[in-house]
Amino acid sequence: MSRLLHLSDLHFGTEDPEVVAALLQLAREQQPDLCLLSGDITQRARRAQFAAARAFVQQLPAPVLAVPGNHDLPLFNLPLRLLNPYGNYRRAFGQSLEPQLERDDLLLIGVNSTRPARHKDGEVSAAQIKRVADRLRQARPGQLRVIMLHHPVCAIQPTDVSNLLIGREQAIPAWVDAGADLLLAGHIHLPYLTTLGGTSQRRAWALQAGTGVSRRVRGAVPNSVNLIEHEASNGQRHCRISRWDYAREDGRFQLRGEAQQLDCSD
Repeated sequence: MSRLLHLSDLHFGTEDPEVVAALLQLAREQQPDLCLLSGDITQRARRAQFAAARAFVQQLPAPVLAVPGNHDLPLFNLPLRLLNPYGNYRRAFGQSLEPQLERDDLLLIGVNSTRPARHKDGEVSAAQIKRVADRLRQARPGQLRVIMLHHPVCAIQPTDVSNLLIGREQAIPAWVDAGADLLLAGHIHLPYLTTLGGTSQRRAWALQAGTGVSRRVRGAVPNSVNLIEHEASNGQRHCRISRWDYAREDGRFQLRGEAQQLDCSD
């Protein structure tokens, strides 16, 4: 069984040190094979904030793959936003804005949904949609097929509709039909799991993460992360999703409710 720890919206520059320590403790206890970071790593894309985020990542017990969020582009430094918007991000997290990882049990495809010309809205182009769909069609039977981007593709609250990914109407059916299992995202600081459909009978799931360590929590929703456990046998792929919330009274992340079981077989 493989284990993936899904983190999002850390917003370093607004982090709570107690929550940071608790999240590192959770990671040490759960021992994931891989940590996935779906954007908004910093609050204002400053070098010091990226340095703090990098120091945090280096303490995690597993490799980290990340994609940028809208907060990872400079907002007030307009020359930098125009001339080198991803400079500080790349300095801390590498040159690729759309990393990919393939193992026997996993195919992970990163998608950069940020746009320097937009303040916060996310977008995918026709070329990105095609690239991801083409890669999904090459997946092997035992692989969990995961797409990671920053902006959500569906909403469970009407107030979040304006935050949805531009281009989602084309992307969702193309990716689900091509074989996607999970679409990981963040941006709205609200964790949930919901079903996605394509034009065929296939289905996939959108998995949203809350804010991992920031004080910028959404109302009464606490800091939270997701743990994804995947197992494949006899041509069947099964996934278990659990949500872990920070409990301030205990100073640690705790399992919230029961894990949700997903059948990801085609």
